[in-house]
Amino acid sequence: MVAAALFVASVWAYGTEPQRVSILGDSYSTFLGAVQPAGNEVWYYPTDPEEKTDVTAVEKTWWHIFLEHSGMKLERNNSYSGSTVCHRGYNGEDYSSRSFITRMNDLGSPDLILVFGATNDHWAGVALTPEGRGATEPHSLYTFRPAMDYMLQQLGVLYPGARVVVMLNDIIDGPVRDAVIEICAARGVECLQLKDISKRMGHPDSEGMREIAAQLSDFLTSADRKI
Repeated sequence: MVAAALFVASVWAYGTEPQRVSILGDSYSTFLGAVQPAGNEVWYYPTDPEEKTDVTAVEKTWWHIFLEHSGMKLERNNSYSGSTVCHRGYNGEDYSSRSFITRMNDLGSPDLILVFGATNDHWAGVALTPEGRGATEPHSLYTFRPAMDYMLQQLGVLYPGARVVVMLNDIIDGPVRDAVIEICAARGVECLQLKDISKRMGHPDSEGMREIAAQLSDFLTSADRKI
């Protein structure tokens, strides 16, 4: 089924100039030497032990599998391990230097933008809104809902000709999940809700990477999905 779904995707670039894909992501989309800027922190390394992951080659990442079978071309993979959509991160730390809304300005000239995040916002327990923070924030973008909304609005401004797809991790539940779905719907942005992704230490393993690639491929070619 995975191979079939990915084969269908290969028609996108056949006989035409390959579409350019940019990724705005977190650890799930990283691999050593395969992120831009090169200084972005990564989760996946070729020397990782088996108990951490079996994704020890860039060819095993979800995006590499997707690109290989779709015929699309990577424009930029601006993914940063541990990053949040908003400017607030773990232990209340300021993550403005690595946040999605900071990095979204550096995606090149893509035809398709894949936004795969919000996992760390969920895990870090960031406030949904300034009112929910319990302390004064320097800006509303230090909270999740305003940051998520601003990101989707700005991606449309920065890359007016690009198709934007938000990929929602199946591990995200509760208010953060609801917020992502609601804001995508309000902004008219497509949202792929991933399902049953195999993981190791909270991150996709090789099987999970293949599942992500297949679900993305199916989503992009499905005529009956609803935004």
